[in-house]
Amino acid sequence: MRIALCNEVVRALPFVEQCMLAAELGYDGIELAPFTLGETPHLLSADDRAAIRRMAGDHGLAIDSLHWLLVTPAGLSITAPDDGVRARTTDVLRRLVGLAADLGCTAMVHGSPAQRQLAAGDEAAGRARARDCLAAVAAEAAAAGIAYCIEPLARRETNFINSVAEAAALVEAVGSPGLRTMVDCSAAALDEAEPVAALLDRWLPSGLIAHVQVNDRNQQGPGQGDDSFAPVFAALRRHGYDRVVAVEPFDYRPDGATSAARAIGYIRGILEALP
Repeated sequence: MRIALCNEVVRALPFVEQCMLAAELGYDGIELAPFTLGETPHLLSADDRAAIRRMAGDHGLAIDSLHWLLVTPAGLSITAPDDGVRARTTDVLRRLVGLAADLGCTAMVHGSPAQRQLAAGDEAAGRARARDCLAAVAAEAAAAGIAYCIEPLARRETNFINSVAEAAALVEAVGSPGLRTMVDCSAAALDEAEPVAALLDRWLPSGLIAHVQVNDRNQQGPGQGDDSFAPVFAALRRHGYDRVVAVEPFDYRPDGATSAARAIGYIRGILEALP
């Protein structure tokens, strides 16, 4: 498996310095949040895309995945009743698939809780609208060889897709090879009925899990809270997981660079100790 750093953790640095730091710390790749590239990342020029990919490659890294897809531009939603809003959102997502392909990504993570809220009294229609939007984007992702992953998030963040089971049902309803789901350890620790390792044991054999993000339920990096990640990585290895594990803290203590360093040291120690 590959260990990637979510770049917003060190977004105060220029991208080339983000790559330099990640490589020096021992990460294999970068999980890129498009909003860190500007207000309209889906419209980046071919030259800019090539430059970003080259910066990572020059430091021995791949840009493995995109996440936080709908932070910019403002006003997007996959559940909104307004046809124009959804059409614009679908267009942005399709263009982000193109960005991901140009950067060499193998996965995209659709979290974006604010842009998928279900309005009270409109839940069933909102779910249907989201399904149609994701189906359109999944077709683009499948053509590009990218796993587009709908992310189960904690109920405190969104009221749409809060468990792997719910995400899997949506994936199966869409029925596209481009749409998959993933496990975010913090969200899973908060809202799933079983431990994260057991969740992985149950769902990895299904082939529906195409990405993993590691973070403690306290929002800090792995190893900075009470959650144990040795069972998580043991489950991943037990099932031959060979995709990306992205380090995604939200609370950077004492700062982003130190949080990133502590996380990769903790993870490498676990991996070295596993049989």
